[in-house]
Formats: sequence, structure tokens, C-alpha cells
Amino acid sequence: MRIFHFLLLILFCEFAGACSGSKEQATPSVHFRIGLGSCGNQDKAQPLLDVAARQQPDAFVYLGDNIYGDSYHLDTLRAKYGRLAARPEFRQLKSITPLFAVWDDHDFGWNDSGRHYPLKRESEVLFLDFWEVPPNSERRGRPGIYGVEYLEKEGKRVQLIMLDTRYFRDELRLRPEDATEGKNDYLPNEDPDSTFLGASQWAWLEATLREPADARLIASSNQFSHEYNGWESWTNVPHERRRMIELIQRTGAERVVFMSGDVHWGELSRQNVAGSYPLYDLTSSGITETWPNTEPNGNRVGEVVPGNNVGMIDLWLGGASTDSIQFRLLTLDGTAAVDEKLPLRQLTR
Repeated sequence: MRIFHFLLLILFCEFAGACSGSKEQATPSVHFRIGLGSCGNQDKAQPLLDVAARQQPDAFVYLGDNIYGDSYHLDTLRAKYGRLAARPEFRQLKSITPLFAVWDDHDFGWNDSGRHYPLKRESEVLFLDFWEVPPNSERRGRPGIYGVEYLEKEGKRVQLIMLDTRYFRDELRLRPEDATEGKNDYLPNEDPDSTFLGASQWAWLEATLREPADARLIASSNQFSHEYNGWESWTNVPHERRRMIELIQRTGAERVVFMSGDVHWGELSRQNVAGSYPLYDLTSSGITETWPNTEPNGNRVGEVVPGNNVGMIDLWLGGASTDSIQFRLLTLDGTAAVDEKLPLRQLTR
């Protein structure tokens, strides 16, 4: 009889969770899945969007170079948006999940362009119209396409911060062909007057990071957490990169993760921060585009992905001790070329 009672006790513990030792561990996790990608030429087949659709994400975030506009003529930009809208892969993805977007240089208007691009106001209207940003959105009422969205389930809240890294950005510091320092096109610019986001966007970002959220994803068209490689990125404006890190610390924002595109390869980067938690950056690029060579990156976690890819960020939010995040980069056959999972407690102070 004692053995029978003992067995009943074991069964009760397993099904009721009474032996877990923690109510947090017994709390069901709420699952969010966010897809991401960049660098898709509107005139090329985009089968990676079918890969993304099969993952059934709660949202998909376009991280820039969503078309290759590269024009000083609005009719050209408008026509290229139309060709993306007509692609069956795009239409399928749009039919199953909300789409959000930031822009990079090629859909902003011109390669490597910033605040001096002469059609930026007109291009902004095209962008907001194409991505069906509501008329009453705060993104419609000010210069620049930056904004915030929230994904919410069962009392859990994921903050999606979308930065504008083009509208306000000063010119980068070109690297002379005969320079012995640096590499590729650009050198770091420590001029304190140069900006990446502009004063109004920085002020908005501080207020946004103070809003309550269970996790925060920052969409930046350019890479944030990698090592300098001489191409466009936050590493070319080091004081602005430091400002971002200091802002995250000052606001007390935790569980902050970056998403980026642009470079035509995929990788996961981890930037260690003294006195705080590391900042991860999942770079997914490109949907159709590749680059002949990838760059070394001492902050890289796992392998570089030189071929076409889309990204997935999965979040499990329930009890603080069990919350976790997973970063994946998926290739054309749907396999994960990068797959990294970690407890979210590692992204807190």
C-alpha cells in the first residue's frame, strides 16, 4: 500500500508541477516569433520569403534595401515598389503575417546616401504608403520613418523599435584610396557634431526605451554589434554607437536586441558592454543579394552565412527564470545556418 501511495504522489507531482520547486518554472511560456530580412531586388525571384512564410512568424520585419531604387526620379522608385508588390512570394508572406519595415540606402533613394539626398521627403511618403503605415501613425506626423510597434499576447509585450538610419545621417568619413589606416570605403568619424539618428530621433528613442516591455527588438538597417570593417555601419560613427549603449544603460532598458541587414551576408554578433549585459545583433542579408567576400568579425557568434538567408528571432516569455531567446538564420532549404539560444536573464543587469 505504501508503494501504491508513493507512485500516486509521483504522478501527482509530474502532472501538477508540485515538485518543480518554483511557481515560475510551472508558468506556461508565451511564444513570439519575429521574422526578418533585407536586401531583396524587386526584379529577382524571392524564394526565401516562402521559407519565412513556412515559419508562420507573428510579424516579419524588412530591414532595408527592400527594393533597389537607386534613382533621383520618383516614378522610378514608385515603379520598383510596384514590382515588389506584384511578386507572388511577397504577396504570400503579406497574406499570413503583419509586415513592418525600415529603409536603407537603396530604398531611401541612392547608394550610401544620408540626409543630403534631395528627394528624402518625397521618398518618405512613398515608403509609408507602400508599407501601409496608418494615416494616424506618429510616423506620418514628423520627418523620418522611425516608429514603434508592439506585439502582445497573454499579457506579454514585445517592443519593436524601428530606427531611421538615413534621413538625418551626416556624411560618413571617406577613406582615401592611398590611406594606410582602416579598410574598404569608410573610416571612423569622431567628430562630435556628426550624427547617425539626429536630435529629434534620439529624444524619441529615449522616451520609447522607457516604455514598459518584456523584450525589445531594435531594427537598424546598418549593423550595430559587429567589429569595424570599413563598410557602412554604426562603427563609422563611434560616438553615436557609445551614445546608444549609454542610453540603454541610462534608461534601464533590459532584454534589448538589435536586428540589421545591408551587408549581403548573415551573422550573429555579440558586443560585450562593461558593467552591463551584451548586445546581440542578428544580421540577415540578403533575400536575393550576396557579396563576393565576407569580413572578419571578432564579435561573431557561430558561423558567417555567405548565401541568401532570412532570420528568425523566437522569444519565450513566462517566468523570469525560464524566459529565453533564439536566433536563427535560415537558408533556402529551410535549415538553420546559425542557431543560438540563451536565457534572457543573460540580457539583464
